[in-house]
Amino acid sequence: MDAMRSEALAAARQVKRENVVTLMKMANVVATGVGYKISGDAQTGDLAVVVSVRKKLPLAQLAESDIVPKTIGSVKTDVIETGEIVAFQDPKEKMRPARPGVSIGHFAITAGTLGCLVLKNGEVHILSNNHVLANSNNAQIGDAILQPGPADGGTSVDQIGTLAEFIPIAFDGTPPPPGGCLTQLLSAIGLKPRAPMQNEPGNNKVDCALARPTTPDLVNPNILNIGVPVGAGTATLGMAVQKSGRTTGLTNGTILQIDVTVTVNYGGPFATFTSQLMAGAISQGGDSGSAVLDMSKRVVGLLFAGSPTTTIINPIQFVLDMLGVTIVT
Repeated sequence: MDAMRSEALAAARQVKRENVVTLMKMANVVATGVGYKISGDAQTGDLAVVVSVRKKLPLAQLAESDIVPKTIGSVKTDVIETGEIVAFQDPKEKMRPARPGVSIGHFAITAGTLGCLVLKNGEVHILSNNHVLANSNNAQIGDAILQPGPADGGTSVDQIGTLAEFIPIAFDGTPPPPGGCLTQLLSAIGLKPRAPMQNEPGNNKVDCALARPTTPDLVNPNILNIGVPVGAGTATLGMAVQKSGRTTGLTNGTILQIDVTVTVNYGGPFATFTSQLMAGAISQGGDSGSAVLDMSKRVVGLLFAGSPTTTIINPIQFVLDMLGVTIVT
């Protein structure tokens, strides 16, 4: 039996070698190898020439020359979807152009994550958390933003931009901001804005800030290990999500709760957030600022807090509305 299996394996490898050039030229193909054919979710015992594609497409959308035949000679084929094959990069290292998912931070903090790129008044900006780019309100517009962040070795020579704007965090026990009474008035007369125009004590909606790159060519919208986002979406209960962060890299999870009211410890002062999202353990310290996307690459949230078992996320529409920005696609 072993001899027969060895002969079958040798035959499959020979077929692959004889046809690899043709297969690799097909549209959408990223890899060709020899493996066991998959049926449903189970691996069979049948050897096959396995063709990996960026995305499985209906046959009607493929040219005849790009359709992988069901067999090549006497060997079966199998087509699997792997997505783009990319070189893994350390998110804690300096990267130019910098991509979302890598280390970044205000010069006075440790490090967080570059979430994604957004447009404001036609200009490209970096989106992350207030506590990543604005040092939890303790920053000045124009302060240096480093990539990588200071905890990962970033110094003044690694400056990638400057702090452009942040929504102040309203810590518990502080007086409401001047605009807070307007939100209350609108609610009282039945006009409820999608989000308050700014955070209020007991009713924070976002932990977010913008940095302006020194030059636009210093950043790229292609999120590390995910790709370029296709826009913004709305998270729903049970939705599968993904994120790319400075500490834990690419992780997948599920939206476990919506409409979450949560008290977040900012190292002493606390802030209460409402209408938030909760996922499982898809993050650790340093992942703050990561964009959270659905599996179709729509940005649905901005990661900003968590515990060993949970991740807390701002719904992205709050962030976009309060900053007046759109996702770069």
